[in-house]
Amino acid sequence: MSARGVPLIDLKAQHATIRDEVEAAVRRVAESQQFILGPEVEALEAELADYCGSRFAIGVSSGTDALQVALMALGIGPGDEVVVPPFSFFATAGVVSRLGARPVFVDIQPDSFNLDPAALAAALGERTRAILPVHLFGQAADMAPILKIAGDAGVPVVEDAAQAIGADYRGRPAGSLGLLGCFSFFPTKNLGAWGDGGLVTTDDQQLADRLRRLRVHGFGATYDSIEVGGNFRLDALQAAVLRVKLRHLESWHEARRQNAARYRELFTAAGLTGENRLVLPSEAGHGRHIYHQYVVRCEQRDALRAHLAERGIGCAVYYPVPLHLQACFAGLGYGEGDFPVAERAAREVLALPVYPELGSEAQHRVAAAVADFLAG
Repeated sequence: MSARGVPLIDLKAQHATIRDEVEAAVRRVAESQQFILGPEVEALEAELADYCGSRFAIGVSSGTDALQVALMALGIGPGDEVVVPPFSFFATAGVVSRLGARPVFVDIQPDSFNLDPAALAAALGERTRAILPVHLFGQAADMAPILKIAGDAGVPVVEDAAQAIGADYRGRPAGSLGLLGCFSFFPTKNLGAWGDGGLVTTDDQQLADRLRRLRVHGFGATYDSIEVGGNFRLDALQAAVLRVKLRHLESWHEARRQNAARYRELFTAAGLTGENRLVLPSEAGHGRHIYHQYVVRCEQRDALRAHLAERGIGCAVYYPVPLHLQACFAGLGYGEGDFPVAERAAREVLALPVYPELGSEAQHRVAAAVADFLAG
């Protein structure tokens, strides 16, 4: 970080605090010469199953592949429909389409950015094979009504918890409430690898067995393919790095939460909040928000973004185009105005730095830059 700039995320600052531990873990893998699956992955799976409150955890190659193999395990394919929110990372709907199924969008809540349960029931039909709520930005969706609607319809829930490892809902970890939970270990996640990695959690023994089979080409035994799977294996090197980082994850979560609280104090004290100024992230009150991103709303978002960039303040838009308006989904028949809450969010959201090592002085600089813009 320069004398004046504040990056959106600083992985070098994180690495400096755990360098010796991580390098020892990497050396352990190098000495073992076991690089794909193996003991490191098995140990990580056991540790993450415990952390995520699930009986089984299956390490896979990425968060996207976690979503895809979870839907494959449910047998979802051509002619099926999967309900998803239109405001999320592309993979949430992309994996549905890749399997030949149809993503069916349901609008989001304006405060949490998560799927709106009030609009869910109307989206279910005879072809609905799964509901895929997203715990966006580190806060769990309102799962009780989602699970009730899903249960009444006999439809499984697959949680996209890619951004929410360690978040909870009414005391239960995100990813442990539905039939399957899917996580991402992309380097910038709260628990990030040294490359791609992902995880699927479940309490169902048969699903866990099938997931393990599907991640290795559908093999029952070596070169004996029971079904067509894929190459969704997790590398031992990534598992070793993640095992080190997992030991620090709770302290990193709390640092993010403290940074979020400090932003609220700074922005509120400066009179920067309100519908026509800066709308701060909300906490729904049903669980712990782990602030994978600290996302504000501003009607002048693009101008604010440019202003911050000029001052070296890192910021980003997650996400500028809602999924139903992506060119690749034009054939689904959705159009502008179909999901107004998601569309407004895409016009107004802006993520500010919130990483654990950020520090008070850097946050004051961020707040001062925002104040300077709103005073202009």
